[in-house]
Amino acid sequence: MAFDESELAGKAVLITGASRGIGMEAARAFAKAGARLGIAARSDAALRELARETGALAIPCDVADFAAVEQAVASMQAEFGRLDVLINNAGVIEPIAPLAQVDPAEFGRLIDINLKGVLHGLRAALPVMQQQRSGTIITVGSGAAHNPLEGWGAYCSSKAGAWMLTRVADIEARGRNVRVMSLSPGTVATEMQRTIKASRINAVSQLDWSAHIPPEWPAQALMWMCTSDADDHVGHEVSLRDESLRRRIGLLA
Repeated sequence: MAFDESELAGKAVLITGASRGIGMEAARAFAKAGARLGIAARSDAALRELARETGALAIPCDVADFAAVEQAVASMQAEFGRLDVLINNAGVIEPIAPLAQVDPAEFGRLIDINLKGVLHGLRAALPVMQQQRSGTIITVGSGAAHNPLEGWGAYCSSKAGAWMLTRVADIEARGRNVRVMSLSPGTVATEMQRTIKASRINAVSQLDWSAHIPPEWPAQALMWMCTSDADDHVGHEVSLRDESLRRRIGLLA
């Protein structure tokens, strides 16, 4: 480990979208580091199983519903007395479709999760952290925020919006000891990539599975971002495409 993992011990950490992929691996990593963990997702069964494995507080939550996110934060406060870290990780890739054919209702549902879900997390967590005068909020972003891709109008738009929300939140949280930043993990070997591959739309679907990084890498990056070693990246996007950052985090020798 290239950073001081002990800084995470005892921290109250809430991870959304924790029932699979990056969120699940992050939950395992933070639990191992001694964090007091809350895991939120729509999938009750998967959430309960992960809670049994990690000892985390399971919080059924649809991030598209602000009241549910607000309640998740309240549950963390009730259980642990505070909220030190929020990882806005919940996200979906579908609908994958050309704009001339996309279902507007499905497009809107993705925006509710990927963009408004980030807003809901920020809106619920920022007042708590500002009152504490401490905390870290991380948005799990994507290179799709900066690069248009065929069939990904919904996903690209949502990630671009989430990155801008993160930047605004950083500006508004400055001076109150609340750290806000984004992680752009690159392509990760998760179920989302299987959905992308099955779509056969755009270059990402053509990538060989070996091109994708393991979900343990972004999980470790998220832990690093919650430590003082990452203070120079507050307000910025951490990209795991950057080999120097991979080395700094301890993902490369």
